[in-house]
Amino acid sequence: MSGVFFRAAILLFSGLLALTAQAAIDVYEFDNDVQRARYQNFIDELRCPKCQNQNLSGSDSPIATDLRRELHELITDGRSDKEIVDFMVERYGEYILYKPRLTASTFLLWFGPLFLVVAAIIILIVIVRQRRQVALVEGPAKPLSAKEQERLAVLLQQPEATSDTDTETKEPR
Repeated sequence: MSGVFFRAAILLFSGLLALTAQAAIDVYEFDNDVQRARYQNFIDELRCPKCQNQNLSGSDSPIATDLRRELHELITDGRSDKEIVDFMVERYGEYILYKPRLTASTFLLWFGPLFLVVAAIIILIVIVRQRRQVALVEGPAKPLSAKEQERLAVLLQQPEATSDTDTETKEPR
């Protein structure tokens, strides 16, 4: 019985080892460290076309694997960064860039938040100035009359829970 169990355990262990070999990481050879740094920069800055908000270095999709291979070939062929970006944008569109280019279609994306902040500041300044003008026109607050001061003193001495003013000011339903 133990021999059968031992053989089954070895078979299971061998199968698990085969699965880990299939999940190997892509290793690309570069001529120098500059090319390796450029490659790493590209796979961190380019978005996977299939995945939602994931860069090429973090994606396991087949298209991300193909793009990493393509990037390796373009870099080892001596293409410039601009040529590589232009190639990727031509092939996959602006979506592939995490930092979109400044164009007429992305102008609002780049400067919209700035316009909103400036507009909010202008609106805030206008509101503050209007309130100051109203306060200047109305003048300082008038002092309370003797009758109003007496009423205030009575109200301040009463506990809030048994205040008569709540019932006096409410209209019948």
